Amino acid sequence: MLIRREPMPTRARTLAASLIAVLSACTSTPRAGARAPPPPAETRVIVFVWDGLRPDSVNANDTPNLVRLRDEGVLFEDQHATFPTFTMTNSASFATGSYPGGSGFYGNYVWVDGPSDGGLSASGKVVDLHRPVFLEDYGALDAVDRFYQGRLLLQATLFEVAQAAGVTTAAVGKVGAAYLQDRRRGGLILEERLVWPRALIDELQDAGFPLPRSTPLAYPPGTVDAGTADPTRPGPIVRLADGVTSDPTRGVTSPASEDNAYLMQAFTEVLLARNRPRLAVIWLRNPDTTEHNYGPGSAASRDALRSMDELLGRLRSALEQLGLATTTDLIVVSDHGHSSVSAPLELFPLRAIADGGVGGLDPRGYSVSGEVRTADLINRASLGLRASDVAGCFYGPVMSGILASGAPVYPGIHCGEKPGTTDAPKVPPALGPKDVVVVVNGGSEYVHVPSRDPEAVRLLVRFLQSREEYGPIFVARRYGELPGTLPLDAVRAETPSGERAPDILVSFSWNAEAEVLATKGTELSSVANDRGMHGSSSPADVHNTLIAAGPHFRKGFRDTLPSGNVDIAPTVSRLLGLKLPRADGRVLEEALVGGPPLADFVLETRLRTSTVATGLRMLLPTDPNGRAVDPGPTRYRVELQTKTLRSDGTTATYLDWARAVRD
Repeated sequence: MLIRREPMPTRARTLAASLIAVLSACTSTPRAGARAPPPPAETRVIVFVWDGLRPDSVNANDTPNLVRLRDEGVLFEDQHATFPTFTMTNSASFATGSYPGGSGFYGNYVWVDGPSDGGLSASGKVVDLHRPVFLEDYGALDAVDRFYQGRLLLQATLFEVAQAAGVTTAAVGKVGAAYLQDRRRGGLILEERLVWPRALIDELQDAGFPLPRSTPLAYPPGTVDAGTADPTRPGPIVRLADGVTSDPTRGVTSPASEDNAYLMQAFTEVLLARNRPRLAVIWLRNPDTTEHNYGPGSAASRDALRSMDELLGRLRSALEQLGLATTTDLIVVSDHGHSSVSAPLELFPLRAIADGGVGGLDPRGYSVSGEVRTADLINRASLGLRASDVAGCFYGPVMSGILASGAPVYPGIHCGEKPGTTDAPKVPPALGPKDVVVVVNGGSEYVHVPSRDPEAVRLLVRFLQSREEYGPIFVARRYGELPGTLPLDAVRAETPSGERAPDILVSFSWNAEAEVLATKGTELSSVANDRGMHGSSSPADVHNTLIAAGPHFRKGFRDTLPSGNVDIAPTVSRLLGLKLPRADGRVLEEALVGGPPLADFVLETRLRTSTVATGLRMLLPTDPNGRAVDPGPTRYRVELQTKTLRSDGTTATYLDWARAVRD
């Protein structure tokens, strides 16, 4: 492939001038004998997101290039994702440096109760804003943005600030997550469903790169020809004989590797080589997609790690070949951790996979439980409420639960001609005073009561507290303090006006010590036939990966202070000489060359406990109809652990975990 290469700009400058520029931008002094970092005008920052990378997945065998980067630069040992720990929630945190309460952005699925025809999705389908909307889709993001009159995010983004200052930007990778960084389309965008602007299409095609198949949908009809190739199409998932449950014994390679390789090659050979963006976010869907498909710790998930690490090596080689390595700060971060989907193993023991189906009990086997249909459980409970979601008839014969006896929790139904295990109505055209909208997301769920009836919210809270599938519960401030709950503000998940916030946010139950495939961390989850999930308040989901290296970062440094995804945008802003004034996050000063010593920071760990809900009848996940009762506990409360960091009059607080306690 023939590549046009632009000559590297040369600048004659003295060491003194460099030091003055760095002092102005970073308010820190390089250590004696250290080379001065480049000034902001020459600095380039690449944020490389490994979706779903657990910190304990970084190892010399699977990720040698990442280990090398870690040892050269900074490892942030106490890094935190934004809760709820969903991809798009954390995408908004990367974009704005804020939590949902500041950005006004909530999850992979949101409910805005807008018009049924909100525009077209990335695949050309109508976006129904009256029902929960999946936001890993640039068309859906645009539709919600229009509904909010251009206020999809309530704060300016890092990309907007950079572009206003004349900085060339690039957003590359996973559909929706990469696009949210530059939803105004002010820079270069290459994501799995879109190339923008038209000039970039020409550059890619001139260099011999095929376009993502749906690219023409973003342009006037007949103006863009994407051809017949489909370079971002995911690979196949190997399934059991039931046709819906994955088979990790035969599916041993990542289905997302070719997609990711295309995106990285296009970035290095076209966007980076020809356009030299000074700010780039590369967001690739591994290992997350593979962990969802086959579970953390599976052979396929390790293949995904090795694939991602190879791409990191290619990126660093490209920077060296282009002469950009000495002026580029490279930040590798994940949006969240990842857990295995499983209910308590004492109730649902692991099983072998044999002959395309579920085999006998095997402590080294695979989960056969963990998925929960909240709308179905609410409707079964006869609360006088009508719960709806988006799934309709759903078939999950394995992950909905197989008991130790071999009996299924859900014996199976038929929804017309379609097999199912659960069925719940989709959001009806007209909503009444008893309607409840459940927004399924994964390890946590949002529950909306359109009527905002306090009694309905109270009933739902008691119901969730009584079912052991559910963990900590957070409630909008408009309902006051309900027994056994904490406010949404406790996890920075309510906007100042309360707009957009759900009435109830609930994390599913989790066990950070339980193991599947020799990997710690299990949680229950929304129905999706996934073996891996995230989104909960478990430390396995909350604690994610952050590694940084480059001219502005200390070398061989271990940062033991708490940090978070909300800190990425403020830190990048500092490196580029920009300001992001409304961000919740902090600049990671201690990790920068000449930054303050760790001893200058004061750290406080706090355990917050809710009031206690009493008189409950605790129901086990072995029976959705409420006939299996846990004979012991009758009380419920929420515990939440945070870490607060103080230095020079600034304060930053991070959620460590939150859990439900039943006793």
